[in-house]
Amino acid sequence: MTSPLLKKILLPLIVVVVLGGFGWVVTQQGPMAATRITVATVTNQAISASVFGIGTVEARYNYRIGPTAAGRVQQVLVDVGDSVQAGQTLAIMDAVDLDSRIQAAGLAAERATASIASANAQTKEANARFTLAQHEAQRQQSLAAKALVSQSSSDARQQDLAVTQAAVEASHAAAAVAKKEQQRLQAEQQALRQQQANLTLTAPVAGMITSRDAEPGTTLVAGQAVLTLADPQSYWVKARIDQRLALGLQAGQTASITLRSAPQQALPGKLVRIEPLSDSVTEERLVGIAFTPVPAALSSGELAEVTLQTGQKDSALVIPNAAIQQQTGQSGVWKLNPDNSLQFTPVQTGIHSLDGQVEILSGLQADDTIVVYTSKALSADSKIKVVTAL
Repeated sequence: MTSPLLKKILLPLIVVVVLGGFGWVVTQQGPMAATRITVATVTNQAISASVFGIGTVEARYNYRIGPTAAGRVQQVLVDVGDSVQAGQTLAIMDAVDLDSRIQAAGLAAERATASIASANAQTKEANARFTLAQHEAQRQQSLAAKALVSQSSSDARQQDLAVTQAAVEASHAAAAVAKKEQQRLQAEQQALRQQQANLTLTAPVAGMITSRDAEPGTTLVAGQAVLTLADPQSYWVKARIDQRLALGLQAGQTASITLRSAPQQALPGKLVRIEPLSDSVTEERLVGIAFTPVPAALSSGELAEVTLQTGQKDSALVIPNAAIQQQTGQSGVWKLNPDNSLQFTPVQTGIHSLDGQVEILSGLQADDTIVVYTSKALSADSKIKVVTAL
């Protein structure tokens, strides 16, 4: 008797529980369930537009130091990481036969000087003969006019005068040639001495040696580097910025730089260069951000994160960027009216901040309530339930 009675009591109870559970699932989790949403209020506050990028620390000015003529490395006096001063000797090239060539050029220049002296002496002699021949020709011409000497004798003296005049001109030409030869040899000797001076490779500026590209005994061609010197005061960050966010970039904008080695420390910087060419593969714009000031002990090639301040407003209507939706080709937000109904409202946005906020230029007013996140797509007649988090 007990078992049939128990079945009569439990069976309806089980049916009620099952139907109640099914109804709860349908109304709370199924297609009849209300769409859960989180909301936010349009606020009037300050907003800063920022652009984020990643780059590496590099020296803006690098000097590749090497010989101006082919030669062999004799000594390298510094190593990677050494700090050097402007004018400091860094390396020395082998002179080979340069000293002998300078000596030979000097002797040739001395010989040219002697040739000039000889030509000058010949010029003086030729001038003296010319003067004598000129006087004799004039005397003979005067005597011939008086018929005291024959005309042939006078003509002979005129010919002697022409010969001595030609000798004078030849001696002047020889002196000029000797002087030109002397100048050529002196210039050659000076060039060799300059080449000798260039065998000593010095630092053009104070800096740090970042690479040692040749060792003693290595033969190099003209322009090939022995060492690379970086100017530590020119360290900056070469960063990449998404092309979609690069429109507002301008030289002079302030920046915050965070190095991989010091993630908790933000260093001040300034945008100093926007490269005219972008990377078409990664769709990024290349920029250069200088440290202000340059910190000590920077490491070239270190990863750095940069945040550029591209704009700021002290008072603006601001909402979370996640609230922006696309409906029929328009950007807008779902506005929650006081009667708990939904209305899609087109909006015009302004600057975006890195913390997920966006400025609203039109379409909303302060204290309007908008939908930020939803559990599924909304429509104007959606049944909704406001929750604190999804």
